[in-house]
Amino acid sequence: MQFADPKNDVAFKKIFGDEQHKEILISFLNAILDFKDDKVIASLDIVSSSQVPKIEEMKLTILDIKAKNKAGEEFIVEMQKRDLYDFTKRSLYYTSKAYVEQLDISQNYNTLKKVYFIGILNFNMLENKEYISRHLILNKDTLSHDLKDFEFTFIELNKFTKGLDDLETILDKWMFFLKNATTLDFIPKQYEEIPEFNEAFLIATRYKWNKEDMRVYDWVAMKERDEENALRKARDTALAKGMEEGIAKGIAKGIAKGIAKGREEGMEKGREEGMEKGEQQAKIQIAKNLLDILDNTTISLKTGLSIKDIENLRH
Repeated sequence: MQFADPKNDVAFKKIFGDEQHKEILISFLNAILDFKDDKVIASLDIVSSSQVPKIEEMKLTILDIKAKNKAGEEFIVEMQKRDLYDFTKRSLYYTSKAYVEQLDISQNYNTLKKVYFIGILNFNMLENKEYISRHLILNKDTLSHDLKDFEFTFIELNKFTKGLDDLETILDKWMFFLKNATTLDFIPKQYEEIPEFNEAFLIATRYKWNKEDMRVYDWVAMKERDEENALRKARDTALAKGMEEGIAKGIAKGIAKGIAKGREEGMEKGREEGMEKGEQQAKIQIAKNLLDILDNTTISLKTGLSIKDIENLRH
């Protein structure tokens, strides 16, 4: 038995975005959002994932999963496999756009309902150590949660490290499923008694897919690999270029520094040699002036010249 990778866009939508199997998404959302008691999602509708702009100049966006519960609250679930360095802004854009599109011209603002954004990331984006983090709009001073209509949850799969024997909660099981389903050959015993997981594994079983689904799944996987390779090549090229430029700059700086240091040392040495030569000439002149009145030993003591040097001056 071979399971598709739930992180693949096609597989993700087949598993979590099927209106005929929405109990899977309900279980998934309740676990991620930690809904309990009256907050538990009992039913929802999976709606169109296209956010069609009401204004021509606005951007059309296609979401992975978009659902709405009976209270009208909306849930956006996005799977992001590659780090494009803009996911935080995109999550804000998707959420605010879904919020705005709830309101028709004739409606009042009090009809607006809360929007939950869930971002599942196959890379690290945030500084927190935990794999799941919730983000709310809070009052800076009191930390009160007065603006309640936006809530963001980010899941960084790389930070989830539990193995099969460590799975305790439904959330643990969903995280392991997302991260490791493609490596499994059978449904683990930890999942056997949970209907939603059995259904999810069944949908992810590749040999049950038709040829068209498999073709698109493989095409998406190939496209993702090509894009990842392109990004890696771009990063490597930029790194190599940066290293090359850094080395060239370092060499040029080293040469310039060497020249400056050599010039400075040369000038210093020239000054020292000049001073030494000048001092020597002064000593010789003084000695010459003393030749007629002092003996060689006394002149040597007065000038610092050797007796031999003084004897040479007398000849």
